[in-house]
Parts: sequence; C-alpha cells; structure tokens
Amino acid sequence: MLRLIASDLDGTLLQNGAQSLTERAAEQIRCLQEQGVIFAAASGRQYPNLQRLFGGLSEQMAFICENGAYVVYRGEEIASVPMERSLGLEIMRDIYSMEGCEILLSGKNTSYLQPKSEEYLHRMKNIVKNNVTVVEDIMKVEEPFLKISVCRLEGIGEVAEHFHTAFGHRAKATVSGFAWLDFTAENVNKGTALTALQQKLSITPEETMVFGDNYNDLDMFSCAAESYVMESAVLEVKAYAKAEAACVEEVLDRLLAEETQKGGLK
Repeated sequence: MLRLIASDLDGTLLQNGAQSLTERAAEQIRCLQEQGVIFAAASGRQYPNLQRLFGGLSEQMAFICENGAYVVYRGEEIASVPMERSLGLEIMRDIYSMEGCEILLSGKNTSYLQPKSEEYLHRMKNIVKNNVTVVEDIMKVEEPFLKISVCRLEGIGEVAEHFHTAFGHRAKATVSGFAWLDFTAENVNKGTALTALQQKLSITPEETMVFGDNYNDLDMFSCAAESYVMESAVLEVKAYAKAEAACVEEVLDRLLAEETQKGGLK
C-alpha cells in the first residue's frame, strides 16, 4: 500500500529549468491526495517558495525544505535542525572571500543575501522567487542558520572540492545543482528528514516512493521501497536508485492507471 511519495524538484519534478508545475503534474498530485496519498516536495528551496509553487495543493502536502533542515506537514513544523552558529559564520566568511561565489543564508521564512552582483539578486528574487532579505552584513543575522549555500553562477564544479575539503568533515556538504553547493548541520539531509516525516505519520519505507536526480537526493533513496532517478542524472547518482524514469509524470501516470484498475491506492 503506497502512502507517501517524496520528490525532488529542480531537475526532477521541474525539468529543463522550469519554475512552475506542469498542469499534468498538478492534476496527478491532486488525484493522489484524493486517494489519501501524501505528496512531499523534497528540495533545497525555502518553505514559502514551495508553498507558492504548489498553490492550493500545499494545504495537504508535506515539505522537506532546505535539504532536510526544515520539515513541515499541513502547516505543522515536524523538524527544524539549524547549524552551529560559529561554524556557519566560518563557512560564510570563506564563501564571501571566494571570487565569483555568493552566499545564500536560509532561515525558516526568508533567505538572507549580501549580494556581490545585481545578477545574483535578480535571480533569487525574480527567477527562483524566494522570500529575500538583503542585509549589509550577513554575519549579523540573528536567526538560526538552517542552511548556507554557495552559489557560483558559472558552475559550482571548480570550487566544490575546496568547500568539501574545508568543511565537509564538520557539516553536510552537498552539490545540489549546476551552480549550487549546500551546507546543513552534519546530521541533516533529505533522508533524515524523510525518516522524521515517516515516523511522525507512522509510514514505513515499504509504503514510500521517492524521486531524485542529484547528490542531495541520495539519502532519500534508502528510505523507500521504490526509488526512481531521472535519466538525465549522472551515473554516480543513478547507482543508488532502483529504477530510472524520463520524468516523474511518466511514473505517476502509470501508477494511477494501474491502481485505478485495482480499485485505488489504498
């Protein structure tokens, strides 16, 4: 019996740079909800961003936000695990010192920026559509640090090794996209967040399906009996999932058709 589906967004449910759901995906999620299946968005994005993205569907959804540092179900906070402040400050100083690198500091309801370029600010406000708070000195932000991200618009690859070497032994450091590397508390990832959600709702891995495409999705794959990786993912990521798919909608179409014939998902 399937009770929970968790999907990454960018590169998975949202492909080719899309910033909105397809009508097909929205209708599939609505059908799943009507049949009692919980749909969870598992993303590095912030909570308000995800709420806007899913609109009216959000009321019945679960959200694994900030790569697992913040978990919400039907508006109720399930988990919030911030990073140690002194470590976060050290990471941000290092990011700011690197040419071409920008900081994204995540709180529960806003992301803090001390942008070096107008291009970066424009991207976060108008393309990614985050709640954004621009500050003069990001080191003085008092809210707990849920996630600290490095953005390098030219591609994170050239600097990823530096940040992994410098901080990977004290924080969870994960490449989450072409331009992004995310830091969370050492014990935080999408897998621990999904497990917390499963425990809260008394759902087992056998009742769970997950979708992903990048390194920050790997920890989810072991939390579900059914795991799908996108065909566009790199080989290292594909090795962790049980099956491949061109897109999430393809699998959900098949699932809904099969279960309709059986009389429902529950």
